[in-house]
Amino acid sequence: MLIAVGTLFSVVGLIVAGMSVSFLRDAERAPGKVVALEWRDEHLGTSRRNRTDDRPSAYPVVEFTSADGTHRTFRSSTGSNPPAYEEGERVEVLYRADSPEDARIDGFLSLWLLPMIFGGIGLVLAGVGTGVALATRRRSR
Repeated sequence: MLIAVGTLFSVVGLIVAGMSVSFLRDAERAPGKVVALEWRDEHLGTSRRNRTDDRPSAYPVVEFTSADGTHRTFRSSTGSNPPAYEEGERVEVLYRADSPEDARIDGFLSLWLLPMIFGGIGLVLAGVGTGVALATRRRSR
């Protein structure tokens, strides 16, 4: 069972990584500026007593001008505490020319966090499952 779940997580990680690679291949670049930090308290359905960290996360709000001259603003989908960016900080923005509302900060977290989480969990689960299966098989001989 662990091998199957681990494999599923690894496949999801590879798919999300492929999406990031595809995004990078087609992305336009523009200079941007962090104009605000949006603090959000998101706990993904965990109850208050099960939380280990009640601190909110800071999501940078970034302004940039796309190649067509349109002034645009977006909120990063990746937040952190402590904040990864400061108000007023200059950042490189990646966006799709045919869909400029799909913009991201050119940074490790915004591009690779999800693939690493899914891929890492998948590899650990598949590895543990394989180890248990091999140990069980040796004992049954």
